[in-house]
Formats: sequence, C-alpha cells, structure tokens
Amino acid sequence: MELYSNIIGEGKPFIILHGFLGMGDNWKTLGKEFSEAGFQVHLIDQRNHGRSSWSDTFNYEVMAEDIKRYCEKHDLKNSILLGHSMGGKTAMLFATLYPELVEKLIIADISPRFYPVHHDWILNGLAALDFDQMESRGDADEALSKHIKDLGIRQFLLKNLYWKEKGKLGLRLNLDVLQQEVAEVGEALPSYATYNKETLFLRGDRSEYIGADDEAIIKNYFPKATIETIPNAGHWLHAENPEAFYKAVMDFIK
Repeated sequence: MELYSNIIGEGKPFIILHGFLGMGDNWKTLGKEFSEAGFQVHLIDQRNHGRSSWSDTFNYEVMAEDIKRYCEKHDLKNSILLGHSMGGKTAMLFATLYPELVEKLIIADISPRFYPVHHDWILNGLAALDFDQMESRGDADEALSKHIKDLGIRQFLLKNLYWKEKGKLGLRLNLDVLQQEVAEVGEALPSYATYNKETLFLRGDRSEYIGADDEAIIKNYFPKATIETIPNAGHWLHAENPEAFYKAVMDFIK
C-alpha cells in the first residue's frame, strides 16, 4: 500500500491524518504553520483517499499498519501524531499498538466509541454524480447541491475533484469501496487498547461527536488525556476556528 504524502519543513516529525472523504491537502494551511514552528509535517492521504493507493480492504487495523509502514519508510520516531475524525480513530489505534513511535497524541473531534453510520447520504450524493454530463467544477457543484444543501460540506467534498483526462472530471476517492465499507468508519477502538502518554482531545463547541458521556470512555483508553473545547466550531474545528485550534495544539506540544 503506497501512501501519498506532502512533507513540509524540517524538524521533529509531525504526522497529520485527515478525516473520511478528505485528504492531507485539507490540512495544508495549518501544516505550513506547524512547519514554521519547527516541525517536519507529514500530510498523509489515507488509503482509498486523495492520491494514495486504492484497496478493497478498508478498516482501522490496515490503516494503522499503513502508518506503521510509512514511519518505517521515512524513519520517523517519537512523532507528534494528530488525527481528525476517521484519521483520529486511525491515530488512536496506531498509538495504542505502537506507543514507542508516538511522543504525543492529538485527536480532533472523535471519541474511541462506536458511531452508527451517518455518511450514507453524502456517499449517495457523490455516487449520483454523472461525470459524462459535466464540463466544469461548477456543474459538479450544481449536481451535488441536489443532494447536499450545505455549501461548506460541498466545497469540502469537491476538493476531491480532478481532471482524469482532458474534459473529463473524476473523484480522488475509491467510492465503491468506501460505500461498501462505510460501517468500518464508526467502529470502536478495541477494548484492550490503551496509550499511557500525554494525549489531547479537542472538540468543537457546536459538535456532537464528543459529549459528556465520552469523557469517561476517553480516560479509560487514554489515562493521561485532557479534553479541550474549541469555541465557534463544529466537527471541522480546524477549518472553522484555525487560530484557536493551532494555539491549543501548540500549547499542548510545548
């Protein structure tokens, strides 16, 4: 499994894992800021996303192994590891399996618990796109708006558009497999998993992904976890309030 990454800067390794239907590029602005603070930032595309390889196998076990191989290939040790949503689940599992490779763990707006499937309407909207009928990104946005009213969500999803060939758009997503395996995204962390180093959980004040009941669950897996709330932010907290997100991460790392 070949993972694509954009590596920015020099210094201590800082790995960032995007969420479901995203890509490392979603983190480019913050990644640049972290690199300017003295880190070598690795913006990774997870399997079946972005420019990384496609596979019929899609679950957190194989995604954690992807990161292990990536760390071996790039000789990364004592990394800062940050994951958002699905990437947060990958990061959690990776840290519990290979704690010696992770110095500090940051999880953005996801808990270790099980989540029921809730992306199906988005996947259905993407699957309904007929690229034979489209000549521009605007056409794709118009078609997607019939299924997804929220402009912010559409803009996030349409980052996956690219020109497969002259005049023909496509998606940088293995949509068939992601639709088929969408239930895997909500899977809970295994009950035996623990990570005993410093961990920061960040949640958006308008998000429902980490509630009051999640605090005990988080502490069970991550005894040294602290949980902080980012104001004026929903699930995409790093995009909705990047200044507060950056400050919280940097305060924790330092």
